[in-house]
Amino acid sequence: MSVIDDEKSPAHGGEVAKPPERGRRWRFNSPLTQVTLMGFVCFCCPGMFNALSGMGGGGQVDPTAANNANTAVYTAFTVFGVLGGAFYNVLGPRLTLAAGCSTYVLYAGSFLYYNHHHHQAFAIVAGALLGCGAGLLWAGEGAVMTSYPPPHRKGTYIALFWSIFNLGGVIGGLIPFILNYHRSSAVSVNDATYIAFMCFMFAGVLLSFGILPATSVIRNDGSKCSAVKYSKPSTEFAAVLRLFLDRKMLLIVPAAWASNFFYSYQFNNVNGLLFNLRTRGFNNVFYWGAQMVGSIAIGYIMDFSFKSRRARGFAGISLVAVIGTIIWAGGLANQHAYSFNNLPEKKLDFKDSGKEFAGPFVLYMCYGLLDAMYQSMVYWLIGALADDSQTLSRYSGFYKGVQSAGAAVAWQVDTRKVPLMSQLVINWSLTTVSYPLLVLLVYWFVKDEDDDDKGGDKV
Repeated sequence: MSVIDDEKSPAHGGEVAKPPERGRRWRFNSPLTQVTLMGFVCFCCPGMFNALSGMGGGGQVDPTAANNANTAVYTAFTVFGVLGGAFYNVLGPRLTLAAGCSTYVLYAGSFLYYNHHHHQAFAIVAGALLGCGAGLLWAGEGAVMTSYPPPHRKGTYIALFWSIFNLGGVIGGLIPFILNYHRSSAVSVNDATYIAFMCFMFAGVLLSFGILPATSVIRNDGSKCSAVKYSKPSTEFAAVLRLFLDRKMLLIVPAAWASNFFYSYQFNNVNGLLFNLRTRGFNNVFYWGAQMVGSIAIGYIMDFSFKSRRARGFAGISLVAVIGTIIWAGGLANQHAYSFNNLPEKKLDFKDSGKEFAGPFVLYMCYGLLDAMYQSMVYWLIGALADDSQTLSRYSGFYKGVQSAGAAVAWQVDTRKVPLMSQLVINWSLTTVSYPLLVLLVYWFVKDEDDDDKGGDKV
């Protein structure tokens, strides 16, 4: 594989093209348009998947089927998340993304089937296929999101993407809330909920065909993204294997493992155990809405807080560490109120529970805020390590693969009814361990823009 870079490019991100005509406010081949479109692809597919998962148990009274399906999702994702960059580099963005998006429709359909027949096998098989497809989708997404924008505005573009993506969770939370509003005593969502999710996911398949290859995307200064000469699968596979010996990736492993590990605890054991069905949908609107706020806030810090890119990296990690510590401390206080052996007698309702509803609701919303800040921070750090789409697709795939391995373990931890307090402590500890390692990543491997221009190396 080779990447053709023109050192005279203003952004050092590829060869120089004719600058876009002045006065043209919108171009389909601009980084802004492509990242926005990528956001809507993820709005429709993983955004709706997140809303479905956020219901606790996939919207079912018994979370066992959803837990086992999610284990299948993330086990397959562990492999295809790592190999996703290889598929992206060989197939290009459109085929990679369309293949990945199609598996989300099947997964939502499996729960529609489960609503009537209560057989886990279809959901588990669909989950495994979704894990393969999600690995393709997120590798493509990572390459687009981190390599298409100008290097000095990656945090802003990540925030834009994350906001659109999480708007899918907001709308996805409204779907079960509206369709099950008058079913305050119901324990499983109705068929219309799953059908609505499937319609959005299919729209994501169609939108994915609008994503352009990197060589067709032109920045406002006239520079192109990486000019790609696609590699053989064997070449890509060998390159992916080398990531397991890459010091940069090894420093990211704890953050990647932690970044989806807490979902099973938050979705099943906070939203699922404490709130009734319609309130879970209501809560998810604010959980994913808080993610939009969090991504915008951390995007600003990572792009504009200091002139030095390294200083912005240190500032972002420090801010997330402080906020994360405060939120997990609030979770610890909340967890003292219940356990598997001491569940609330009556689940909380957003209309009927009064003041008892407020504390757990705010905590759950803050969990969403922290999730977006944490993951946006890590994506910014990955984007700061390189500027070509092949390398970044591999880095993103590695990150998603390790992330998925952690999630696969987490869903089985919940299935085996590990004490809730232990789950919380594990989640808090994993994120805390990652912060000093990310500081080392910035110190050793992230260079300031001026150093890029001089071709210097800090390692």
